[in-house]
Amino acid sequence: AMIQAQKEEEGGLYRSDDGGKNWSRINRDHKLRQRGWYYSHINADPVNENIIYASNTGFYKSVDGGKTFDERISTPHGDNHGVWINPSNSDIMINCNDGGANVSLNGGKSWSTQLNQPTSEFYRLTVDNQFPFRLYAGQQDNSTISVPSRGIPSLTPFENWFNAGGTECSDIAVHPTDPNIIYSTGYSGEFTYKNLSTGEEYQRTPYVHLTEGTRQDDLKYRFQWNYPVFVSKYNPEKVYVGSNVVHLTKDKAVNWDVISPDLTRQLLKEDEEKAEIPGGPIQNDATGVEVYSSIFALEESPHNEGEIWVGSDDGLIHLTRNGGESWENITPQKIIPFQGTVNKIELSSHQPGRAIAAVYNYRNNDPKPYIILTNDFGKNWKLISEDNGIPSDHFVRAVAEDPARKGLIYAGTEFGAYVSFNDGKSWNSLQMNLPHVPITDMEVTQNDLAISTQGRGFWILDKINILQSVHEVKDTPHLFSAEDALRTNLGGGWRSGGLSFENDISFYLPKDYKIEEVDLYLKDSEGNIIVDFKEQTDYLYDVDYDSANVYMGTHTVYWDLEHEAPKVQKDFVSMYYSARRGNGPLAIPGTYTVELKVLDKTYSRPFIVKMDPRWKTSASDLKKQYEISNEVILMINESQEKLAEMRGIIKQVSNYINLTDGKDYHEDVKDLGDRIIKSIKEIESNLYQDKIETSQDEINYPRKWTNHITHLYDRLTTDDQAPNDGMLDRVEELEEDYKKYIGPYDKIIKEDVPAFTKFLKDKGAMGIILD
Repeated sequence: AMIQAQKEEEGGLYRSDDGGKNWSRINRDHKLRQRGWYYSHINADPVNENIIYASNTGFYKSVDGGKTFDERISTPHGDNHGVWINPSNSDIMINCNDGGANVSLNGGKSWSTQLNQPTSEFYRLTVDNQFPFRLYAGQQDNSTISVPSRGIPSLTPFENWFNAGGTECSDIAVHPTDPNIIYSTGYSGEFTYKNLSTGEEYQRTPYVHLTEGTRQDDLKYRFQWNYPVFVSKYNPEKVYVGSNVVHLTKDKAVNWDVISPDLTRQLLKEDEEKAEIPGGPIQNDATGVEVYSSIFALEESPHNEGEIWVGSDDGLIHLTRNGGESWENITPQKIIPFQGTVNKIELSSHQPGRAIAAVYNYRNNDPKPYIILTNDFGKNWKLISEDNGIPSDHFVRAVAEDPARKGLIYAGTEFGAYVSFNDGKSWNSLQMNLPHVPITDMEVTQNDLAISTQGRGFWILDKINILQSVHEVKDTPHLFSAEDALRTNLGGGWRSGGLSFENDISFYLPKDYKIEEVDLYLKDSEGNIIVDFKEQTDYLYDVDYDSANVYMGTHTVYWDLEHEAPKVQKDFVSMYYSARRGNGPLAIPGTYTVELKVLDKTYSRPFIVKMDPRWKTSASDLKKQYEISNEVILMINESQEKLAEMRGIIKQVSNYINLTDGKDYHEDVKDLGDRIIKSIKEIESNLYQDKIETSQDEINYPRKWTNHITHLYDRLTTDDQAPNDGMLDRVEELEEDYKKYIGPYDKIIKEDVPAFTKFLKDKGAMGIILD
């Protein structure tokens, strides 16, 4: 047993050999019992009683019953909290630490990787203004991290993220127009300025005072473990942070000004227990996490420069509307608990003076959810989370209001996500496939809801247009507004994974309908049908239907912006194009319409296909690409139809040759038929390489016209650009080649096949049938 004691000579590792009747101290090593409440777990080998494992900052092993722990076992990450040992084979163990979990099959000599598990524990979430937006956070016992909301196809997954500066506990602020400039907070008031474009990174703490091991009332400024920061959207040279006061710098943190009085309850003056070094009474634990009576929430108004809202971890909310010259206490004393932590203040983009705050009080054994709302700069507040959907023991850490619809509010609790469609009058679970883990922060941007969690990394609920309009749904069929689609190469690639930008089309049916009673179309600006979803069923994997019915509920189809792909023979295989892997040309940016027909009523919604905002490709270039691609598609489709027809003729001719065997006119049929088959085979051999059965057979056999034209089509449609001169020249060349190769077929159809058919009919047999 590991004993923590006030007196040094009493603490350490104790052992009993008589079932706990008598104990003796066998080890006093501090490395085994530092931060006792946080680590200091002891595990015995289930087979050998003298092998003991100790979990602490390191992972230690004793082979002499705990007298010495000279062996430190290297694990993939530090801050070890526990180990499971297989009772049947003690070489098999699972170690858990602040980086995740890892398995050893050889007694700790080697471990499995932690790079296969999204187990980051994030404190706060920041998103920037670039496209695609990036997410930033400090992760427990690790670095800060920034990842893109959509993977960049040219980068591997690990190349997509970078260290954003600061420490594990950082709150992060990004310059609103230059995302290369990043500010991060950290322990003991540490503050980092980082410039990604120049490589500069500086520690510029507002006031240097070591927090660890220091009495709270000896701190000049009480900077919490992850104290807040923001960069002003009105003047990005202004950066604000909060300790127990608000600090402002205008020169990249070289100089700092204090612009507020102490905005906390200042309870340390009255409470010696809170003022002394945190922890105790057995062992102190002052890391900076325990700093109390400090600013926890700090936000700038989206409407007015100089308007700043502040929330403290001891239950106060303050407001300045003049850049800090004067401050007003707007705390709703009768609504939120006395020492509750104001963890986040969400300032509405819809209305000046409107704010929503998340307050928790679990540290005082009160797990209730406190979400409060004001519409008048804090003059009046109301609690919007009491007995109306969020369980009474799910305390709330984060809130966000949808910028597209006032009153659509999201909440992150200790156990999951919730949404209110009616300004907090009621709440519904938004959990879906989200793990049941604490949500620490949330932001809505670019029509995505992004969240940070404790233990499962970042998550994004993309394309939340359905949530924004679900209040419109009645007891009739409903077609949701379709979010604008984006033509881009971001997301969904095999190198990047993540979210894609296809167009999501959702509709609601209040009851089951017969399959023939429901139609769904996608049309271009001239009303031409691009996709008939009943025919192109590959898009319907998220629609609940069968051969007879479309069932009640909400359904979504995902259009990949493709028009219909070229049709090739089922046995055609290529490294560039095949019947199994064909792609149609992408939609030109512009206005499109989705149309839902249920019985005799039609519902339609317009939407826009846009170009990736980072790209400079012109609409005329993309139109030219589309037109040339369709010229090539027409050639491919015609050639494949002709090939199918030719193969049908050969099959029929061969059949008649076989059927007339033994007839007195068999040799004449064979002679006429063989000439047709030979002529067609010559044409087919120029158009089609039938020896290719798998993609890299192309390396072995000569390429034919179909290989060349599909390769050209692939090159024309792979990138978002107009075809260059070389592509256009190749289109003309292959068009001429096609005319040359297919030319003799005209004689076969007009002369040879009719002559063969006439001969058969003259003999009383049926002729060749052309589809």
